[in-house]
Amino acid sequence: MSSPNARIITRRVVDNNVWLANGGSHNPISGLTPRKIVYEMLESEEAVGRAQVDELQRAAREKNGDLVIILLGGRGAQAMYRILGQLAEESEADELFSRLHVFTQDALGPMRMDNGLSFVRDFERLLGQAFFNKVKSFTPMRTDTDDLEGAMTAYVDKLESLGGIDIFFLGLGPEAGEASHLCYIKPGSGATARDVAGVIPISPTILEHHIAKFKIGGSAVTKADEAECRKATHIMTLGPAAILGARRIVQSIVDAATAPAKRACYRRLLETEIEEDAASRSAQCDENPGLWLRLHPNVRSLVLPDVFPA
Repeated sequence: MSSPNARIITRRVVDNNVWLANGGSHNPISGLTPRKIVYEMLESEEAVGRAQVDELQRAAREKNGDLVIILLGGRGAQAMYRILGQLAEESEADELFSRLHVFTQDALGPMRMDNGLSFVRDFERLLGQAFFNKVKSFTPMRTDTDDLEGAMTAYVDKLESLGGIDIFFLGLGPEAGEASHLCYIKPGSGATARDVAGVIPISPTILEHHIAKFKIGGSAVTKADEAECRKATHIMTLGPAAILGARRIVQSIVDAATAPAKRACYRRLLETEIEEDAASRSAQCDENPGLWLRLHPNVRSLVLPDVFPA
């Protein structure tokens, strides 16, 4: 199912979850240093968006050549996308846009690429056609195929061929028991520090979270779109190795008012003591995938005041 030139070297199945690793994903979890997350509380969603744009501009100043970024779906980066869309209508940021290789981080499939519940459609709505005309490349995960694993392999192959991720924009998804997911790495799916991507069976909680955040975010969703989305069988997602390998992570939580479960999930992420023993640490991250953030050395976490209600 892999493309002939792909660099995927291992395929591992854990309870019907398929995880893929490549030659660059050497991240023994015992060698990673746990860190505290020092969050920044900003006054508005617009301020979060401006901070995210600042991250892009700073990366462009500090690095010569192209930049590879991973877009965040849902509410967490919508303000940034509106700002970038406005900039794309003018010319002052054209040099930055011309250096951007833009990738998505997760998807539901099989599903038409033009489904209103596809991240691609939402990005087009928020960023505008001018943005996509100006960036160097845009690579979504292909969901309009029965060979989701092959599509995921080709996607990772292209991502790795560009030298890895400069900025990974991430959110935090709520899960039962105050656990959380990153991308769509769900609890108990068996992801490890070596897994760069996965194709996993869809869970009811993630499906409902996906549909709800699109509706709350203002996407135009038809009954046919929702019906097709509810027939999706799998999640395509980047894995822990992609997160750990990114040069910079910028996390944002702006929707605690409409997704209040995120408050307890984020508090648990901040307060959990990371085990030293490799097996125990792996079990922790599998039970609560949000903890992978705590093992990355370069994380900026942006939140609104409503994440910590009085």
